[in-house]
Amino acid sequence: MQVPLKISYRHMDASEALSALIAEETEKLEQVCDRITSCRVTVEQPHLHHRKGRHFRVRVDVGIPGASIVVGRDRTHDWHHRDARAAVYDAFKSAERQLHDRIGRARALTAH
Repeated sequence: MQVPLKISYRHMDASEALSALIAEETEKLEQVCDRITSCRVTVEQPHLHHRKGRHFRVRVDVGIPGASIVVGRDRTHDWHHRDARAAVYDAFKSAERQLHDRIGRARALTAH
């Protein structure tokens, strides 16, 4: 990656464990695509509701030459996202799928 990984936390304290997980997931993305130029991740705890409990929103912005892949996860009604780790895994899994799609389309274009 040309630009170091940037992790931001909003409405919550930074977490070393969560930052380590994000770094691991970013490394996995780099194994899928070695042309990643940047990766910015934002973890947010937007609401503190008594009834619904807390939930987490994770945004992953991956820069590749000529494009950007942006994944945002905001599933307030999904119990999995009451766990920050699950929200991170989901967001990175979605980013990985989009990277695979982008790589597949690029290969199809160059094959023709």
